[in-house]
Amino acid sequence: MKVALTVWEDRISPLFDSTLMLLVVDIESRRVIERHLVPFESNSPFSRATKLDDLGVKVLICGGISGFFANLIEAHRIQIIPFVAGAVDEVLEAYMTGTLFTKKFRMPGCRFRNNESFVEED
Repeated sequence: MKVALTVWEDRISPLFDSTLMLLVVDIESRRVIERHLVPFESNSPFSRATKLDDLGVKVLICGGISGFFANLIEAHRIQIIPFVAGAVDEVLEAYMTGTLFTKKFRMPGCRFRNNESFVEED
């Protein structure tokens, strides 16, 4: 399964809408088979969603994401895990071990929703 993480330096990019780099990881049996950085420079919501689909991404892990971008990506049947923060390698490890949904990895001002993702706190 291919997972994409938004990258800014060595951390999860705080906003999907303006991220310029993805780490695309191929995972099998909770092990990384392949990983590579992919430039992600288009600002068009349509081309960003299409690029993820063309890369074969099934899960997107990101920081904040606007509703419009999220709707387009989900229309491509890509699961989004939003409002994640932290070092990319730690987030990836937490995803693979099922420990991503802890306070350590959520963006400030966000809380859990059904143990599937985070939502912004009111």
